[in-house]
Order: sequence, then C-alpha cells, then structure tokens
Amino acid sequence: MDFGWKMRCERFAAIDFETANGRRSSICSVGVVVVEDGEVVDKAYTLVRPTPDFYTRWTTAVHGLTAADTRYAPDFEEAWARIEPRLRDLPLVAHNSPFDEGCLRAAHEAYDLAYPRYTFFCTCRMARKMYPFLANHQLHTVAAYCGYDLTRHHHALADAEACAYIALSMMREKGVVSLEELKAACYSR
Repeated sequence: MDFGWKMRCERFAAIDFETANGRRSSICSVGVVVVEDGEVVDKAYTLVRPTPDFYTRWTTAVHGLTAADTRYAPDFEEAWARIEPRLRDLPLVAHNSPFDEGCLRAAHEAYDLAYPRYTFFCTCRMARKMYPFLANHQLHTVAAYCGYDLTRHHHALADAEACAYIALSMMREKGVVSLEELKAACYSR
C-alpha cells in the first residue's frame, strides 16, 4: 500500500485489536501495518479465537464478528507467534493506545506469556493536541481530517492502516521523523 508520499522516517508498526466482549483479553482480530520511510512494507491480519470465547451483541454490532467467524481461528498464543516477529524492536502506534496496549497485556497474561516491553504511542492523544478544533478525536474523524478514507472502520487491518496514515500525516505536518519526536512536538508549548 502506498500512502502517496515518500518521506524519511523511522520504521514503526501501527496495530489494532478488536475484542469479542468486555474483557481486554478477548482479542478476536488483530491488524498490523509496518511502515518504513513513509511506505507500508508489511502488513498482517488474522482472526483470533478469543479468551474468554464468547461475543456480546454490542461488540458484534461494532465490528461484525461472531463466534462462527473465529471458531477455527488460532488462539492468541498461536496468532501472536506469527505476528510478533514483524514487530520486534519497533515502536508501536495505535489510535487510543491504552485500549490496544491493555488488550495485548491482558492476552499475554491470560496465556501466561512474558510481556515484551513495547513502546506505544497514541495518535488519538496526539490528535487532541494537534487538532483541538475537531468535533471529536475518534479514528474515523481524525483519519478523514488527515485525508484518509476509512471505509472499513472496526476491521482491525483497516484501522491499523488508518492509524499509520494519521501518524505519517502528523509527522509530515510537524516536520519530524520519529514517533518520539512527534509526541514531543505535540506536547511542547
């Protein structure tokens, strides 16, 4: 996928999780987009059999996934074993990162896996600083403001792609080349 510009920037990964119910460990899908020099160089999407394995009507109404969709999907441990090598040593960015980081931590805990020390950045928090005039700072609103057409909102890969685009757009606007520099630029007076 080409976002339409090439820019020098650090390699990073945008990540998004969808959950089956109110438990953060109940990851039912994950999307990852790896960006290098302003271009997507890798992406991954998988359904995940959630833990605990049940869906609420509310979550299904949000993302459209049901128990039938994930019945034969890999559990988190198997799915993460395929995805984690793509993320090794990369900073992660998510829109509303406390949710996504919370999901990742809860799933590691549910499977008694050691949690790597990922560095997370949040495009939602940075958007609140950069674009206080927006009506809200939901992913689809910020994506639209930055020029990204998010047509499959709440599909984990589509949301990860939107987050990557937002991060790159903000980096370009601030004239920075890393997520750390972007965060600093957003929070400086």
